Amino acid sequence: MVLHPETEPYDRGMLDVGDGNRVYWETCGNPRGKPALVLHGGPGSGCTPYFRRLFDPAAYRIVLLDQRGCGRSTPHASAYDTDMSVNTTAHLIADLELLRRHLAIERWLVWGVSFGSVLGLRYAQTHPGAVSELVLTGVATGSNAEVALLTWGLGKIFPEAFERFLAELPEGERSGNLAAAYNRLLESPDPEVRARAARAWTDWETAMIPAPPRSVERFEDPVFRMGFARTVTHYFGNDHFLGEGNDEGVVLRDAALLKDIPGTLVQGGLDFGNLLGIVWRLQHAWQGSELVVVDDVGHNAGAPGVAEALVAATDRYAAR
Repeated sequence: MVLHPETEPYDRGMLDVGDGNRVYWETCGNPRGKPALVLHGGPGSGCTPYFRRLFDPAAYRIVLLDQRGCGRSTPHASAYDTDMSVNTTAHLIADLELLRRHLAIERWLVWGVSFGSVLGLRYAQTHPGAVSELVLTGVATGSNAEVALLTWGLGKIFPEAFERFLAELPEGERSGNLAAAYNRLLESPDPEVRARAARAWTDWETAMIPAPPRSVERFEDPVFRMGFARTVTHYFGNDHFLGEGNDEGVVLRDAALLKDIPGTLVQGGLDFGNLLGIVWRLQHAWQGSELVVVDDVGHNAGAPGVAEALVAATDRYAAR
């Protein structure tokens, strides 16, 4: 796998973004290089050192952050008293703009994975002047159809795991938006109810990879598990806070707003999100974008082939 050398942050901080939230950020690479922003997935996963290696540290000023409620940002979503009403897509976009101004950056390349691609796309649509290019992988658009696929749709592919997933819900909640039903459990005042719901949600996430039960290391950390499950179900259960008309996708509907931004979409051919054809529809609706499909790979930004394609894209854009 061709990755750039490991690099450590030369600067970091905690940005006060309001609402009692402080967002962790770090910068790596060349302080005078081309600015690039990294948006992690989840929502609620947090950034990792691996993402730094997708950029040439001699060419890029690489900015990473932990979005509200996760990683090193405070307060953490795992804490019951953390106010999730101030953790929405609009809040995250405002945080990005506050960070951009704090770092005195005019425009930056935006890189995103999974939910990070949802956030990156909507950020570029609402702030096109701040985005020089987009590089996205594990592409999602946050539509309600995608949420339904990740529960009801894949339940037909993994029926045994899905049966266990449904069984954790009260009998009257086993229909409709399952993420919203799980989120109600994760907002319960009873810590045992919350713990069981977080375990069941991450067990289902593991089954969808697909991976052996309890084999995903980060899901075995109870703090990560709670914060991740609470944040994912908060977004999935509320239309990703993208507003009305999100059944088929607000981001896809507004794809024409990206026409002046070059973009590269790197997608695993076996990514279950492809079952809806959204990444292909997005690429055809977005003038100036390209789609790179990596065969025999699923929803994994670190997979061989995907990593090489991502590095090739960032290397090419470094010269712009």
